[in-house]
Amino acid sequence: MQKQTLGRTDKVDFPKLDLFGIDVKIDTGAYTSAIHCSHIVEKDNMLFCTFHSEGHSNFNSIEIIFDTYSKTDVKSSNGYKENRFKIKSEVVFFGKTYKINLTLSTRDDMKFPVLIGRQFLSKKFLVDVDKHDVSFNSIKHEHSYSF
Repeated sequence: MQKQTLGRTDKVDFPKLDLFGIDVKIDTGAYTSAIHCSHIVEKDNMLFCTFHSEGHSNFNSIEIIFDTYSKTDVKSSNGYKENRFKIKSEVVFFGKTYKINLTLSTRDDMKFPVLIGRQFLSKKFLVDVDKHDVSFNSIKHEHSYSF
């Protein structure tokens, strides 16, 4: 199978999280993928997550409950290690749905609420840093987006 080419940024859908037209940064320097989660509560072997962001209007502020999740250590670019919750979800690129592991992090102060890392990109995509929104611009959109 030939790999598709992504740019350094895109807009994607996370249908299981009810998030559509979400700005993502394709980050080949990051191993794991991360998504902004404003509120996380672990209770009775359940993970209660709210995806809300003042700076990213397509985050809908609904609470999603996960009964399957884990924790993992993530090392940032500055060498700091953080233990984060990790969920399994789905992401849509080029109209195709892929499984993705996402760590949960507060990214309100970041330009992009989602980083897509090498673990997901490997064996599926190439990255051309001169391009933007390749997947988003390649398909007809079913949802209305506010940008």
